[in-house]
Amino acid sequence: MSHFDKRADSWDSGDIRVNGAQTIANAIEKEIALQKDMEILDFGVGTGLLGFEIAKKVQQVYGVDTSAGMLEKLKEKNTPELSIIPIQQDIVQEPLEQKFDGLVSSMTLHHVENLEKFFQTIYTNLKEDGFIAIADLEKEDGTFHSDNAGVFHFGFNEAELIEIVKKVGFKDVKIQNINTINKPHKDFGVFLLTAKR
Repeated sequence: MSHFDKRADSWDSGDIRVNGAQTIANAIEKEIALQKDMEILDFGVGTGLLGFEIAKKVQQVYGVDTSAGMLEKLKEKNTPELSIIPIQQDIVQEPLEQKFDGLVSSMTLHHVENLEKFFQTIYTNLKEDGFIAIADLEKEDGTFHSDNAGVFHFGFNEAELIEIVKKVGFKDVKIQNINTINKPHKDFGVFLLTAKR
């Protein structure tokens, strides 16, 4: 059982996490014109905190995650009116064949070891003019997580991240601060990275 499988049951009980996903959804909507005919991939969908917010505005969200426990929780939240199609797969190792209008992601990028390979993979999974909207931590000192298992990046240096994204072929690359997570010992900045294929 993975770290995330163990935490799936209590995942939605954290105010910071729930409110954070809402803030990210709002920031994405300000940057991207979400439309009713869009099919969107939520990378690291977890229990769907971000995905369900996006799903209200588009035709379909597909939620990819490597944690079976998280996706079980997600399925419990699906309704006939609002649902996310769950996909349990490591799409960097086993890319999807489907093409999407956009990719959204919340606080998952720091769990991705090979960033260049990840951005190359999602570039091929996007339709022409498709977008990415990825939220994650600004550079931090390693104290955001109480347990750094599966954490490959202590936040991100914005200039370095932009360089990787541009190198893969994305255009209109933009990063902005959208939130601050207040933890008892420290504040942590959250950015939104947007770009077009």
